[in-house]
Formats: sequence, structure tokens, C-alpha cells
Amino acid sequence: MNDLSPQPTQRLVSLDVFRGLTMFLLVAEAALVYDASLELFPKGNILHPFFLQFTHHEWNGLRFWDLIQPFFMFIVGVAMPFSLNKRLALSEDRNKVALHILKRCLILFFFGTSLHCVYSGKIVFELWNVLTQLSFTILVTFFLLDKGWKVQLGVSLGLLALTEILYRTYNPEVPYEHGSNFGNYTDMILMGKINRGGWVAINCIPTAAHTIWGAICGNLLLSSKPSQEKIKLFVLAGIAGLLIGYGLDWTGITPIIKRISTSAFVFASGGWAILSLAFSFWRVDIKNRRKGVFPFLVVGMNSIFIYLFAEMLGRWMNKTVGIFSNGVFGLLGIGEHGLFLIASLSALTAMWGLCYFLYRKGIFFRI
Repeated sequence: MNDLSPQPTQRLVSLDVFRGLTMFLLVAEAALVYDASLELFPKGNILHPFFLQFTHHEWNGLRFWDLIQPFFMFIVGVAMPFSLNKRLALSEDRNKVALHILKRCLILFFFGTSLHCVYSGKIVFELWNVLTQLSFTILVTFFLLDKGWKVQLGVSLGLLALTEILYRTYNPEVPYEHGSNFGNYTDMILMGKINRGGWVAINCIPTAAHTIWGAICGNLLLSSKPSQEKIKLFVLAGIAGLLIGYGLDWTGITPIIKRISTSAFVFASGGWAILSLAFSFWRVDIKNRRKGVFPFLVVGMNSIFIYLFAEMLGRWMNKTVGIFSNGVFGLLGIGEHGLFLIASLSALTAMWGLCYFLYRKGIFFRI
């Protein structure tokens, strides 16, 4: 087998595909595809359990959709060593790169808090958006990039241990109960409110491990190790994450709760993220099987732009496109739920078309 290890400034196609697929799924959510599917296939229908996987678990448990945000943060970490090497290759000194990273984090923080204003329809200060949390995890990961994997891993485990200590010290009897946990306490201090869904701002501390682990994987991909060895290490690390995460949950030590990013959740979701990267790298970059990946590449090339666009205008797109799709397909006697699904898929197609237009014009938004 040929060793296709990427060069310091080479683009990793598998990473673009992984990123693009993740963003495509997020755009589909914003277009209300999953809501429409659950309405069309309600509880009791054979397909309902499948589409239920595209919703967050209510509390203790793990569904497929709970992995999307960790995938997003992990992918950012994988890309960071490639981005840093590229900038240094262009003769930028590390101080300039540090200023760029700081600026990028401030912009992400602004976008993340602004999205909550869009959701609320008024000026609010809320720190629950993934971009807000990403602004913290990127900064932490950047200052660890040149420290070696042992230090990086040690810091990530330390952050998870800190999370355990904070929750268990604050409420020893029921440390992970919604409404009375340490995350709720810090939200009252930071924002004067508690999220009804149970999300907490200090998720940025444990989930920083996702971005750090991504950077470790990115550095491994840039190393001179044979591709087969990289795949082996990824698989072992991924399985270890799953065993630890699910083990903590099954033994009752720490439950898997995505909404407060417990250590068990971080390990389990991190394991799935690493295994997904391993599969993508093996299939796309090693085996060169790239049939059918183009639609996701198009989305991945403008990931932040389409995420913001979809979050702000996804529902509007669904409603606007629905005017025309309902008018056409309604004549065929399709029911209300079917029309809702057609409108959602049409909105998703329209947003993908926007990505394709930008791709063809060579327009790529960067932060």
C-alpha cells in the first residue's frame, strides 16, 4: 500500500469530506428536514426510531445527533496543525499567527452570541452556541499545538477531571441533575438565567478535549508514520474512548449526558469522532474512493458561512420555498406532512445550491 501521508501544506480531502458531511447534516436540521420527517413518520411508525436519532437525547443517553457538535469541534482541531503549518510556510511568524487566532476566536464569540439574539428576536446575552464555545476551545488548543501529544493529552484529561470535581463538589448528592448542577450555577452568575433544555456555558471546558484530541490526530496525520500505522492508532484510540465513555455510564460512575458534556459523554463522542476520521482517511485518502463525496466537499469548503446562513435563514428558506413547492405538489393531493417534508428538502437543496454557486465562483469565506 502506498503511503499517502499529507505534506505540511497539503489539503486533506478526507477532512474536507468529514467536515462537509457534518455541516450538511446541520444545514438539513436548519431546513427542518428532521422535524418534517418525524411529523410524517410519528411514534408507532417503523421509521420513527430512525428519525428520532436526529434529535438530541432528553438527558442520560446518546443518539446520533448528539455526536454532531463534538464532530464539529473535533474537525476544527484536526485542521489546526495544517492551518498553522501553512501560515508558517508563508513566512508568518508565530506572533502573527497568535494574533490571527485571537481575532478568529473573538469573531466566533461574536457570531455565537449574535445567533442567540436572532433566535430570541431581541438583544440577549447567552453563551450556549457551539461557536461561542468553539472560540474558547480553539484558543486553548492553539497554545498546546507545539507541546507534544503527551502534554496535550494530559491537559485534555485534566480538563475532564476538573469538570468532574466541579460538578461533584458543588452538588455531591446529585451532581448531574438538571436545574441544580454546577453548570446551572455558573450560568446564573454569567447570564442570570438557566437554559430550559439543560445546556450550560461551561461545556466549553470539557469539550475542549474534542478540539485538543483533533489537534493530536492532525499532528499524527502530518507525521512521517506510515498510513497503516496512523489508521491503527486512530482505531485503538477510538475504541479506548468508547470503552471509557460507555464504561463510566454503564457502571453508574458518570452518566453520558450531552447537554452538560459529562466526561463520559466526551470520551464516548470523542471515540466516535476519531473512528469516523479513521474511516474517512482510509476510504478517501488511502483507498482514493471519492465517488459521491463531491456534494459534501462543496459544503465543507464554506462551512462557517453556510452554518451561519442556515441558522439565521433556514426557517425562512423553508417557508419561502414552501410557498412554491406546496402550490405545485399540493395539486397532487399530497398531505400536509408530506408537503412539509418536500418544502424542507427543497430548502436544503437551495442552500446546497448556494454552496455550489460559491464553489464554482471560487468564493470561500474564511475567518
